[in-house]
Amino acid sequence: MDIRRKEESSRPQRRDAAQRRDAAPRTQARQAILMLVIFWALVLPALCRADGFIVVHDPPHPLPGHFSFAPLEVSFHRVSVAITDLVAVTTVDEEFYNPNDRRLEGTYIFPLPEGAHIDRFSMDINGRMMEAELLPADKARALYEEIVRKALDPALLEYVGRGAFKLRIFPIEPGSRKRVRISYTQLLRSDAGLVEYVYPLNTEKFSASPVRDVSVKVTLDGREQLKSVYCPTHPAEIRREGERRAVVGWEARDVWPDSDFKVIYSRTPNPVGIDFLASRSPGSDGYFMLLASPGITAAKGSVAPKDICFVLDTSGSMAGAKLAQAKKALGFCLANLNANDAFEIIRFSTEAEAQLGGLVPATKANLERARELVDGFTPIGGTAIGEALGKALALRGRSASPFMVIFLTDGLPTVGETQEDPLVDQVKKAGSAARIFSFGIGTDVNTHLLDRIADETRAVSQYVLPAEDIEVKVSSFYTKIREPVLSDISLSFTNPGVRITQVLPKRLPDLFNGDMLVVFGRYAGRGPSAARITGTFNGRPHEFTAEVGFPESEPDNTFIPRLWATRRVGVLLDEIRMHGESRELRDEVVSLARAFGIVTPYTAYLILEDEAGRGVPSPLRTFQELEDDRGARDAAKSAMESVRREAKSEASRSGRIAVDNSMAVQDLRSSTNLGQAARPEGLEKLLPASPAGSGTGGYRAAQARNYAQQVRVVNGRAFYQNGQIWTDSTAQSKRGLGNRQVRFGSEEYFEIVKKHPHAAQWLALGDSVDVVVDDTLIQVRR
Repeated sequence: MDIRRKEESSRPQRRDAAQRRDAAPRTQARQAILMLVIFWALVLPALCRADGFIVVHDPPHPLPGHFSFAPLEVSFHRVSVAITDLVAVTTVDEEFYNPNDRRLEGTYIFPLPEGAHIDRFSMDINGRMMEAELLPADKARALYEEIVRKALDPALLEYVGRGAFKLRIFPIEPGSRKRVRISYTQLLRSDAGLVEYVYPLNTEKFSASPVRDVSVKVTLDGREQLKSVYCPTHPAEIRREGERRAVVGWEARDVWPDSDFKVIYSRTPNPVGIDFLASRSPGSDGYFMLLASPGITAAKGSVAPKDICFVLDTSGSMAGAKLAQAKKALGFCLANLNANDAFEIIRFSTEAEAQLGGLVPATKANLERARELVDGFTPIGGTAIGEALGKALALRGRSASPFMVIFLTDGLPTVGETQEDPLVDQVKKAGSAARIFSFGIGTDVNTHLLDRIADETRAVSQYVLPAEDIEVKVSSFYTKIREPVLSDISLSFTNPGVRITQVLPKRLPDLFNGDMLVVFGRYAGRGPSAARITGTFNGRPHEFTAEVGFPESEPDNTFIPRLWATRRVGVLLDEIRMHGESRELRDEVVSLARAFGIVTPYTAYLILEDEAGRGVPSPLRTFQELEDDRGARDAAKSAMESVRREAKSEASRSGRIAVDNSMAVQDLRSSTNLGQAARPEGLEKLLPASPAGSGTGGYRAAQARNYAQQVRVVNGRAFYQNGQIWTDSTAQSKRGLGNRQVRFGSEEYFEIVKKHPHAAQWLALGDSVDVVVDDTLIQVRR
């Protein structure tokens, strides 16, 4: 499923791109933009599709690079969804604007959500209630094909297989606005307690300009307790409001939305809800995703008391705002300790000093004393990281409570043990019971040391950049881990006929109240099984099971393979970063990145290296234009070389580039939605910015838009655009393919759509597409 911005229709865009490449200022203007090609492919927002659109009859001369049948602009688009148990009421409010100098008339088309059974649909246009005609899927297909034939644009083919509502709208005066309000009700389906809601937000890409305001708000309510609440498509905020209610929200400005907005949720009275989804192509191994959540309000007595040690760097480099913010962060954590917790504070500079004499109960008196001690911390001396970790780990005694360390430092170890490997070994010897959550403040930190410590202890490392607030970042994180539910978690399946491989994350993190465990993996075989999650609570083993099924074929849930692949690429890049590159690692990164459209500076350069080394014919290469641009190619090479250097030189493991590498790889490793997969935070810092004064408008903006969408992931496949042609990424790896030339818009062309409905979304990319259907490479040309 593609989540990048589709800013222009394929046919006019490719024509305009070709014209721009021949323009006089070609070399100078393309240089700066092409250096950002990979960055733009990642940072453009991961967006949701919009609902309906207006097809204008007899449209005016189309704007360059835009859909001829949709010359209107969308001013705003707001969606509000209320889901009570299985009944979803969707309300849409959007406004169309006619920027043209003539009166228009058109037909409003609303493609239905796939599989939706809508029993009520009402539409209010400018205060008048209008009746819309419901078209079943076969009649809707005829309507889509009619528009494709007339407009000579295949964009509407991606709706083949869906029904639609349509309504004629007239007149649309020059400079006027048409506000459309829609409300419809649908009954959702529950599959083993798991419910999926999809808003088919695809069509605002037809707006003649970016949509100023787009928002989606989904409110979940009902009689049973909510457990898993998950948005796999967008970086949405999920706010839990008690046991039975949650709000999922996402908004953006000045965007062209371009992907379905999906929410998955489950309800169960069980202490831990376990939910399972799979995706599998016939003849291939499958992919699965498992969600586990205790919900927002765990049962009484199910939140384990914890032992926690706060370790704070007070060396001289922490002077000023850094130490002031760190003190406030520590104050927040102290104020939010649970009554049955025990805690200690260790400050370190040249020496490490425990402040309370050991783990003490979180009583009012002890908390007051701790706050006074923290207020008195002053910055002075060196950085004795080894001694501080040693004192913290020594606190782990015979208590059955989970033991956590919140470790804040802004520097490299300068006192005592300063070498990375012995410090990591020190953590290993302490056993697997401790969880060390590290915060690197600034960029003068050894990223490998902090990341390895986090990995060894099933924790995470985070970095607070100079412009960020330490208090905000630490307090936000602490809120998520303040109530442990299950530690030392393992996952297994009981069917011996199903082989599970490449589970990510490899070491499962602890589960906290209000948290959700998201696990991806691969499987071979098929059949029913029990998913078994085991863990420790208060020193005693606990087990939770759920019946799941591994299907032989499952065409849906295509987000699962891509998210698995994104995590896998992150793991492989981290292995290269930590331990060095091998041919096996490099080949797997290249294969996954190309197949699943995972475009980063690192992966793009590895793909260039691979295809050049294998002598892949130019028409089948992935980044043909990137290869021809020295500036963009060198920027990608620089990013990849910085990762390679880290494994060879300890000096390369600190500094801004090292921090950016760590953050980027961690984002890939922990991706839970397609927004993260397409835009790992921090990668934008790896490539040089545009020259001063270049701006974002005119020619450069057009180039940026063109190259930003060089990669599209559609219906489970990645396509790469070079020149006028979109090329199926699977064509490069398949041998013995037949070849078939098909003219765009011909009867033969539409016959392919009818015979292979799953190919319609691929053909919707444009009028020049090379796509593999069965064992044939179909080459569509105008």
